Amino acid sequence: MADVRIRLLGPPAIERPDGEGRQPRGRKAWALLAYLVVRHASAHRSQLASMLFPDAEDPLGALRWNLSELRRALGPGAVLGGDPLSLLLPLGRGCDVDAATGSQEVQALDLAPAGELLEGLSFADCPAYDAWLTTERHRIRNCVQTLLYEGALTALASGAPQDAAGLAGRAVEMDPFNADFHAVLIRALLAAGDRVRARDYASRCAELFQRELGVGMPEEVQRALQSPARRTGAELPATPVTVRSYLDAAKSCLSAGAVDRALEHLRLATVLADRTADSDLRAESLLALAGALIHSAGGRGAEADDLLHRALSFTPDGVSGVAAAAYRELGFVSAQRGTPARAARWLEQAEAAAQGMPEELARIFGVRGMTTSDVARYDVALTALKKSDDLAAVTGSGRQQAFTAAMTGRVQLLVGEYQEAAVSLDRSLAAIATEHWTAFRPLAESLRGETYLALGQLDEAGQMIEHAAVLAELSGDRCYMDASANAQVKLNVARGNASGAPEWIARGLMPHPWYVWFRARVLDTACQFAINTNSPNAARYAAELSDVASRSGLRELVVRAHSHRAVLGDTAAGEAIPLLARDLRNPALLAHLVARKQL
Repeated sequence: MADVRIRLLGPPAIERPDGEGRQPRGRKAWALLAYLVVRHASAHRSQLASMLFPDAEDPLGALRWNLSELRRALGPGAVLGGDPLSLLLPLGRGCDVDAATGSQEVQALDLAPAGELLEGLSFADCPAYDAWLTTERHRIRNCVQTLLYEGALTALASGAPQDAAGLAGRAVEMDPFNADFHAVLIRALLAAGDRVRARDYASRCAELFQRELGVGMPEEVQRALQSPARRTGAELPATPVTVRSYLDAAKSCLSAGAVDRALEHLRLATVLADRTADSDLRAESLLALAGALIHSAGGRGAEADDLLHRALSFTPDGVSGVAAAAYRELGFVSAQRGTPARAARWLEQAEAAAQGMPEELARIFGVRGMTTSDVARYDVALTALKKSDDLAAVTGSGRQQAFTAAMTGRVQLLVGEYQEAAVSLDRSLAAIATEHWTAFRPLAESLRGETYLALGQLDEAGQMIEHAAVLAELSGDRCYMDASANAQVKLNVARGNASGAPEWIARGLMPHPWYVWFRARVLDTACQFAINTNSPNAARYAAELSDVASRSGLRELVVRAHSHRAVLGDTAAGEAIPLLARDLRNPALLAHLVARKQL
């Protein structure tokens, strides 16, 4: 039975080398198999029976029959049993979902064209299962697109532009309105020397965006078309000393807030580093430019991703500070872009490359705490953040302590531990003051302002939130602007100023967010406000929240979206809530659902 594959993407099948063997009979058997395989977790038989056979006279009997079907189809070696029910597959028997979601290492070129999860099967008679399936279809499709995109970047960095173009083209087919996918395809065509085709393709991309979205050529596509800067000047020697001079100058500019000037220095440093043929220096320069784009200029697209993949192509295998930082940055942007499964893989690689480097490990654990809290794995998040804080204390990294304390406070705020959140966020603000890190202050202040609101301290909340909003606007950082907008909506509601909230909702929902989780959180707040005020926008907000949260694997926000839809009259969404909330451990969320009589 070696090399048996379970195919759940597209029309489902159990594939064997000889092409023979039994297939499970009936869509419910496939539904059961997909649920157990995709979740990687056991489930109580009574819950499965009520989910899959809500109208059967004997739901448990129907479940037993389908289990027998699966055992016969899976063959010897597969262990399917117990209560809670679990499935254990033997070695050599994989599933395409594991490859597509990144939980199993796979090369993008080996990734078969993927269809929809359980394509062709419908479960309208099982509303709870149907809601779970819809959510997973969105999430897995996003994972597949991301793997193709990242594979294209890796191929481009390793000098295989034809492979890169093929992978990017597949990503574009799956999501023709993702500007980053188009940008990588154009970069690949240019790298292959096909400038005519690249320009023709860019023109067609611009026409598509104009016709369907009413906008011109996306910025990422425009940047991809531009030739790399070669403004080195004949008088500039391409030496390590010269490169480091520009890197140092860029660092000083960033500290002074002169971002554009810093980016000029960094772009020039990368060009000079290329001419030195010093792999370490090239990797360091590329990493520095990518970091500046990400953290100072909102770079969440193909340009920053390409720089990081190119930096990794120059780093050695094994322990490497530059590699660890590049992997961490890829994890950071993956999390903020809404692909937490990929973020987890990048952070695993970052941790392996950072052994013996406590300062870098502190940063890695901090990002891990951020991304695991995004997907409502709060216990895991707090464990990672504790490790980050301990290492930051040992190394004396005040800014890392500020970041980690803010992320800890965010978790505590979300689970309703308001006093603890206040302590953590005050620690963050104190560290920010000590480090003179004004740029990060608006995020910590926005969260602290929400904590004041939750504790009924309206005056303190107003001062903190309004100050955060000004700083966020001056910074131009969309993460901070969205966080402050969310706090402002809540502040206006608390003050009884319902007319002031829509403006802040609109600000928090501007196009091109940097951090998907914050956008989803603004949508959640907007849904609650619209429901309370009988606004006709409520259904639209709830639909967008469902789409964003399910695509990005934001489990708690998926549940909140279903809760809002249920209040608005969607009975199927309401029936799905107990299933979707089953694995979440958030007392605040559960209390909210109980108050709405949805649990």
